Amino acid sequence: MAEGLQSIKLRDIHITDPLFGSYSKLVSEKMIPYQWEILNDRVEKATPTYCIDNFRIAAGVMSGERKGVVFQDTDLYKWIEAVAYCIENGSGARFERIVDEAIELVGQAQQPDGYLNTYYTVTAPQKRWTNLVEGHELYCAGHLIEAAVAYYNATGKPSLLEIAKKNADLICNVFGRGEKQLQGYPGHQEIELALIKLYRVTRDRSYLECARYFIEERGKEPSYFREEIQRRGGSEFFHEFDNYDLKYSQAHMPPIQQRTAEGHAVRAMYMFSAMADLALELEDDSMLEACQSVWDNITKKRMYITGSIGSSGILERFTADYDLPNNTNYSETCASIGLMMFGQRMTSITKKAEYYDTVELALYNTVLAGMGMMGDRYFYVNPLEVVPGFCTDHSYMMHVKPERQGWFSVACCPPNIARTLASLGQYIYARDQESIYINQFISSTAELQLGQGKVHINLESGLLQDGKVKLSIHLPEPIPCSVKIRIPKYAQHLKLRRNGLRTECKEENGYAYFSEFDSGENLIELDFGINPRWVCANDQVRVDQGKMALMKGPCVYCLEEVDNGENLGAIYVDPKTILSEGHPIEELFGELPTIEYDGMTLTNAGVEEDELYGVPRFREATIHLKAIPYCLWNNRGRGEMLVWQKVQLSNNSEKCN
Repeated sequence: MAEGLQSIKLRDIHITDPLFGSYSKLVSEKMIPYQWEILNDRVEKATPTYCIDNFRIAAGVMSGERKGVVFQDTDLYKWIEAVAYCIENGSGARFERIVDEAIELVGQAQQPDGYLNTYYTVTAPQKRWTNLVEGHELYCAGHLIEAAVAYYNATGKPSLLEIAKKNADLICNVFGRGEKQLQGYPGHQEIELALIKLYRVTRDRSYLECARYFIEERGKEPSYFREEIQRRGGSEFFHEFDNYDLKYSQAHMPPIQQRTAEGHAVRAMYMFSAMADLALELEDDSMLEACQSVWDNITKKRMYITGSIGSSGILERFTADYDLPNNTNYSETCASIGLMMFGQRMTSITKKAEYYDTVELALYNTVLAGMGMMGDRYFYVNPLEVVPGFCTDHSYMMHVKPERQGWFSVACCPPNIARTLASLGQYIYARDQESIYINQFISSTAELQLGQGKVHINLESGLLQDGKVKLSIHLPEPIPCSVKIRIPKYAQHLKLRRNGLRTECKEENGYAYFSEFDSGENLIELDFGINPRWVCANDQVRVDQGKMALMKGPCVYCLEEVDNGENLGAIYVDPKTILSEGHPIEELFGELPTIEYDGMTLTNAGVEEDELYGVPRFREATIHLKAIPYCLWNNRGRGEMLVWQKVQLSNNSEKCN
């Protein structure tokens, strides 16, 4: 196996960042307790989940009818995984007893042969493995395995890991190319990356080979999915699958032949994350080539400026190159989390920093926006333009919510956010045998064993304030090591100091490379020269022609009605307008500056108030605007929001003849 980058243990990382520290604190203090109450249906007015009761019924300790979506079990598994990361990072010890009790319940619900799924155990035991397209048995198993690996790593307790292994052993026996095996694969990918995690803990190669089988079997002809749907006579759970599109689940061709991002965005990201892991473990260049091609297609033609993906509100999917509508887009929070997972793995296998520009973009914008500052309200869909009155039920806008929700009938995003933020340290630091990698500029401390010595790291980041970062590396004695610090694409310049003196450094694969450290403290100071800037889209992005978006570093900024009034779509801005940084808004997380500038509103006085159309009689008025980071929108009440702003070209602006 080729050596990839490894994460530093979460227990050895402590986040002190004013922005991410606030969100990380919310996970253990608010999200975990709130979501546990949700899973037990004890939150008034929240959409019932039936999740824990379903396990009780499957375990035989409660009678009743199993309710909720067919894949409801995963909410508990992702919750356990989030708790595991909190335990490991030192913030979740008080939940360990609750998790142990939940694990006991999960074990009671497991069948003697290892099968574990509350829907099929309670409702349709005779239909096991008959609906891989919709039934999500393998998807649920994947989240069980991920939770088990995380909890074992955090506590050393093997109980959930043994449950997961027993379930995985059954799956490895049921599926494969043998004469008596099912030659199917999951409708929703997840188990592939989970099996690789299980292999890395147990070193049982059957799990790695099963993951490989699921990837390699997918997309072959004759199509397993088509034949399965034909045998069943149509859809069973989801009517939208009546005319099933194999692209939806990336089953239209073998994954190693795919070169564009197709179908359901979350499914795609989980699959390509697994393929990147397999490319590393198996040293498979064909898998890596497919991953690279799809990554390029996403980031160059199918991704929003906020790092969100999946532009269609119908089937939560990719559509076509440059089709990126701002007010009807889906941009599921889970899809951006999947993009982070994919990017992390691409850096791990290639040791190139560039993927973390996209990881950072998704994290600072869409993922953070997916959760409110109270920790109990969430976005599933992440639009870039909102007029609350247009977000009506039973319309083409019904999937867009103008404010965060307490829960969802399909609630994959809230626990996914929890597990991502609880394990945030894995995205900040990485290592190999000789080097420490700094991939994100989030204030934190870390320590790790490198060679024969222990290295202590203190990262102080002012990235979003003044663009400066300080990295202190303390060695008890001189040991051979190097430090590689990502140079972000948005850096307007790079100025370096080492132990107080101006210095230069070697660049390697997008990293600033430092070596030869003395014992004691070694200080590296970086100034990336970050200022607010306007960003435009490729002209092929039709909806953004003649518009620009405001950014500082990785943060996309937006206008909110609370600061700028209503009808934000009437605003025009000169690209040459002076951008000034204002004081942070006190009630918002992170001490992030506002950005203030002058714009113009264009209104038409030729249409009477009680009429719909009229003559053009436009009036201009100057308006002073205040923008805030997109991730913080909708924390001060309901109102309009706008990312892409119309361009006003004045006599002083640059024009083309």
